[in-house]
Amino acid sequence: MGVVLAAAAELFAERGPAATSIRDIAATAAVNHGLIYRHFGSKETLISAVLDQLSAQTAILVEQASPPGEIAAAVERHWRVLARAILDGYPVGELQHHFPLIEKLIDQARHHTTNDVAARVAAGHAVALELGWRLFESFIRSAAELEDLTTDELRRSADKLRDVILSTKGSS
Repeated sequence: MGVVLAAAAELFAERGPAATSIRDIAATAAVNHGLIYRHFGSKETLISAVLDQLSAQTAILVEQASPPGEIAAAVERHWRVLARAILDGYPVGELQHHFPLIEKLIDQARHHTTNDVAARVAAGHAVALELGWRLFESFIRSAAELEDLTTDELRRSADKLRDVILSTKGSS
C-alpha cells in the first residue's frame, strides 16, 4: 500500500483531500480503486494513514540526520497535506495519531521549564507560527509590507522566533 499512500500524499498536497477522489489516487498509483476501498474503507482512514506515514517518514529523516534539503521537502509535503486537510474541514487532530516531531519540540521546550503545560503550549505556539507562514505567507508579506525580504530571510527570522518561543520560561 506504500504506492497508494505516496500517490495520495502527492495529490492531497497538490489539490487537498476534498478535491481528490479515490479514483484519482488509484489512477496515480496504478491500482484498482476497489483495492483502496477494501484496504482503507473510507477517505478519512486513508487521510489518517497518509498523515501518520508522512509524520513517521519525516521523523526518520530527522533521526538519521538526512540532508537538510531532504528533510525540508518531507516537512513541506507533510505540512501541505496537513494544511489542506484542515482547510477542507477534516479533523486532522483526530486523524493523525503519531506526532514525533511535535514531541521533539515539546522536549526542546522542557529543557527551559519544569512546567509540562508551558512546554506543550510553547510547542503549540511554534507549530502555529510555522503553519501560519505556510498558509498565509502571501497575505502576511503584503499586509506587513515584507515583499522585499527573501524567503530565506523570512525563514531565518521565523526559526529564531521559534527558538525564542521554545526557550521561554514561565507558565501557561
